[in-house]
Amino acid sequence: MRRLEETNTEDRFRKEDAYLRAQKRIKELKGFYAHAFWYVAVNIFIFVTIGANSNWNVWHFGTFATPIFWGIGLAFHALGVFGKNLFFSKSWEERQIKKFLEEDERRLN
Repeated sequence: MRRLEETNTEDRFRKEDAYLRAQKRIKELKGFYAHAFWYVAVNIFIFVTIGANSNWNVWHFGTFATPIFWGIGLAFHALGVFGKNLFFSKSWEERQIKKFLEEDERRLN
């Protein structure tokens, strides 16, 4: 009976730990999406404001400085949230390995 109680405690601990990790991940994602939303909203506002005040002559560095530098910050935020494997994830690696194995098999047959 004692072993059963220990197993239940371990299961509860694992479930609670998984729940807390999921909750943290959701908070990170919400933070990134809020950051991305404000990036788009503020930069549209800046572009329209500068354009309206300069007779739509917006082709100068000042118009694009904020989107460029804030975009760099947003990119680092994305790397922090999604990880360095944003494009080359484990599933991508597995698909590529499977593809190459299938190509080799076709070539050998």
